[in-house]
Amino acid sequence: MPAVKARVRRYTVFVEPETGGYVATVPALPGCVTQGESLDDALLQAKDAIEGYLAVLKADGDPIPSESPKRTITDVEVRV
Repeated sequence: MPAVKARVRRYTVFVEPETGGYVATVPALPGCVTQGESLDDALLQAKDAIEGYLAVLKADGDPIPSESPKRTITDVEVRV
């Protein structure tokens, strides 16, 4: 039996420093948030969280969300 080629999805992960480590959030997957002691650890944990999130959706027969079109993230100056 030929091997089944796995589909690959790419998701944006926002990583923010927090006391004692980093918090990683996946905007395309509501509630998919994790943390790590280092930036690398937070990204590793995010990958694991995404895989788990998608596995639950798949098991429940729910659609797998696609990443939104590319976002632009920039700074805006305001007077305070």
